[in-house]
Amino acid sequence: MKKIIVTGCNGQLGRAINIELAGNSEYELVNTDVAGDGITPLDITDVDKVVNFAKDVKPYAIINCAAYTAVDAQEKDVDLSYKINAIGPRNLAIAATEMGAKLVHVSTDYVFEGNGTKPYVEFDKTGPVSVYGKTKLAGEEFVKQFARDSFIIRTAWLYGDGKNFVKTMMRLSETHDEVSVVDDQLGTPTSTYELAKAIAHLLPTQNYGLFHGTCEGDTNWADFTEEIFRIAGKNTKVNHVTSKQYAEMNPQAAPRPAYSILENYMLKLTTDFMFADWHDAIEKYMKDFILV
Repeated sequence: MKKIIVTGCNGQLGRAINIELAGNSEYELVNTDVAGDGITPLDITDVDKVVNFAKDVKPYAIINCAAYTAVDAQEKDVDLSYKINAIGPRNLAIAATEMGAKLVHVSTDYVFEGNGTKPYVEFDKTGPVSVYGKTKLAGEEFVKQFARDSFIIRTAWLYGDGKNFVKTMMRLSETHDEVSVVDDQLGTPTSTYELAKAIAHLLPTQNYGLFHGTCEGDTNWADFTEEIFRIAGKNTKVNHVTSKQYAEMNPQAAPRPAYSILENYMLKLTTDFMFADWHDAIEKYMKDFILV
């Protein structure tokens, strides 16, 4: 069987990868994370540990689901952000190349400045404005530099099995008659299960390169919240506010992209894979994982 190292296996995407590939008889998943019961610990910021672990496993591929995603905290915790989001992918790229393994690395819409007027494609100029975005872009560059065979997939507005926006809104609906949510940030809510399908589609191929991977369509956070409440049968009112108004109520250290709609241009050019529409994806997620 082909062994696949999964980093960050306890995170939302790591769990979705495990579900997606669980029934595939070709693959044996070697799950790793910083810590966890029954999980192999792996510090991706230590190049020697990463390379030695890869030598022991002899993987067919490495899927990097590990990331530092606390966007506001990283404005002060710059060094840790670079270690996890940039040095970590570099180390995995070095190990993958040494072992002749493929590397799947997941990046973010935050690599763009976020002031666009049409969906970003893979060839558009980047310009991150937050520490999170800058370190994730640095991680992309390291993967390009050190990995021989890699898939870099930028995604956005992820939700799955773990802490996420959907669960936060559902929790708030239990104790609040109304919630205030921004309506001037545009993007595409994306299910980790849809992203895991895309990764599984690319993995056995030699279609290496940079891809955007989000569900189809776009919305804003307030409308997304209303759709969540509609599916759940909640009567909680959603107050539409601007980013400025929200920041005054809830100060944020890091700027958020006002426009981060990604176009899956390379996937559509080079494969027959299509992400689900975001409406369909959130409805399936809610029925499968929330309303049970």
